[in-house]
Amino acid sequence: MSTRREFLEVAGPAVIGLGAKSKERLQMVSSSGAPKAIGPYSHAIKAGNVVYASGQIPLDPATGNLVEGDFTAQARRVLENLKAVLHDAGTDFGRVAKATVYLTDLANFSSLNSIYAEYFGDHKPARSTVGVAQLPRGAAVEIDLVAIV
Repeated sequence: MSTRREFLEVAGPAVIGLGAKSKERLQMVSSSGAPKAIGPYSHAIKAGNVVYASGQIPLDPATGNLVEGDFTAQARRVLENLKAVLHDAGTDFGRVAKATVYLTDLANFSSLNSIYAEYFGDHKPARSTVGVAQLPRGAAVEIDLVAIV
């Protein structure tokens, strides 16, 4: 095999996850403990033993509305939504490998860290925190996760 193309033709599906069999291994996760998706996406996708949780904003699962209150209330709601998604995917915060946090105001970084530590305890997954101009529904925070089952 002298070219990348020849390699991918022979080993591609096993190496890069393409082909008919890989679709069978993808499992959509839907959680009744999290708000309904507000777009064409799943709460999470399980691919083998990895869970990719979609970003959650602070929507109340019962009403679908943004929770009332300050940043703290919003951050707690996001993490509760993610907790429900992780549970229904067969995992929890202690098995999260990577988190990405989006904040509309980086002045909330310290508050986020305090609340985040309550949910993750001594477990410290890799994390990126990004300041953004705007989030859906006027949310102040959004978090997505990658976890292991």
